[in-house]
Amino acid sequence: MSFLNLENKRFLVMGVANRKSVAWAIARSLEAEGAEVIYSVRSEARLQGLQKLLGERRAYICDVEYPEQIISLAEQIAAAYDGLDGIVHSIAFANYSEGFKPFHETLRKDFLQATAISAFSLVEVAKALKPLLRHEASVVSIGISSTDVTAENYGYMAPIKAALETSSYNLAKSFSADSRVRFNTVNAGPLKTSASAGIPGYIDSYLYAEKLTFRKENLSTQEVANTAVFLLSPASSGINGQGIVVNAGMDRNYFDKSVVADAMRTS
Repeated sequence: MSFLNLENKRFLVMGVANRKSVAWAIARSLEAEGAEVIYSVRSEARLQGLQKLLGERRAYICDVEYPEQIISLAEQIAAAYDGLDGIVHSIAFANYSEGFKPFHETLRKDFLQATAISAFSLVEVAKALKPLLRHEASVVSIGISSTDVTAENYGYMAPIKAALETSSYNLAKSFSADSRVRFNTVNAGPLKTSASAGIPGYIDSYLYAEKLTFRKENLSTQEVANTAVFLLSPASSGINGQGIVVNAGMDRNYFDKSVVADAMRTS
């Protein structure tokens, strides 16, 4: 028996976009451990685009921007399955409708839409699927390790990811009244994903972050997935209401002498 003890358990993975996405790495790792994975994707077009990747795996359509679709997802899963051992929430969206702006010029409609999709959807998904979650299920969300850092090219997403993280903690408390369902976030450092490729100037931030890691090498998507799979497993039963930082020490190495030297040469 594997240390993770995931064989024959069932998980819903939300947010697979392509083979580079964190959600896909998590799903593949769960399957490798003998778990059953069902999928939720944003749209019919996304599902069609993933057909070759997903093959015969069961997948549902749910755009979490619309609460009725979350309710419908829960009803469809309840009709087909007798329960879930966990959920992966790997969903984020930001509509910079007028391009990147200074934070104080953020548009209300953009901020609220991104908050609803990227953060509050976790609350709505947890509520809708609560009757299906087994007594000791685990819910894992994918956050970022730098919610307390200002990054001009990340726009307003840092405070929204912070909202996701604190929502997860509060769900852990709320669910504890009548279950042992756990809620945790994996707070990842910069990754090479298709989503990140669309962020202006991201490659410079990515390369700078790499210099700050202790090992001088950024994360792989699989390393983030490994942490998520551990948190989904019974092996992490003592971890609840936490944000696990996975960034190779990036946030502990600001004064690395080589980074300081480079900064002083260009100042």
